[in-house]
Amino acid sequence: MDPTASSYGRSKLELGAKEWLGDKHINRDYELLAEELRRSRPELAALTQLVDPLIAHYQLRFGAEPDMLRAFQRIVYDSNGNDTADFLFLPVNDAMDPNRLGTHWSLLLLDRHTRGEPVAYHYDSVRGHNHEAAAQLARRLRARLESPNMAQQRNSYDCGVFVVDGTRALVRRLAQGERPGHELLHLDNLVANRRSLQDRLRTHPGLG
Repeated sequence: MDPTASSYGRSKLELGAKEWLGDKHINRDYELLAEELRRSRPELAALTQLVDPLIAHYQLRFGAEPDMLRAFQRIVYDSNGNDTADFLFLPVNDAMDPNRLGTHWSLLLLDRHTRGEPVAYHYDSVRGHNHEAAAQLARRLRARLESPNMAQQRNSYDCGVFVVDGTRALVRRLAQGERPGHELLHLDNLVANRRSLQDRLRTHPGLG
């Protein structure tokens, strides 16, 4: 996690050519994707939750058990009190202490389609780097951890781009009817597109 990014207001979403993504960049792109889903695929939007990185990190991964459970319930229950969330997308930060900033992002897709047997699929663009952090979060969510194939980054700064682009690729595949399960949703051929992310954030910077 970029040590400077999280201190900015969420309206300041400029992203440099080699800047690490902060939680604000990922969360804003998740907001944009959620809006797109509600417009184009409302039935999938009702089943999908794109979780704020700060909630994933501080509340779900490191929060006290009662706080974690309350945060989780706020995510998965709709306004009518129904548990509708089959798929949760959770950015994972490599910080192993809630009081420290991390340096790497990866993605956890929590498949709750079978409520009693949740599975967490971990996509890491630096293979193995975030395994311990992802395993910790999966344990808290009482999910079995799986590690599908993921394209690997070729620089030191695009891990966050792989997270948002990996999320978008998986959402597209869910929209096409593919589901995790016996055939894992691999992302071997994912190409991270920083320019597209920059354009989305520039065009839709949010209200701060």
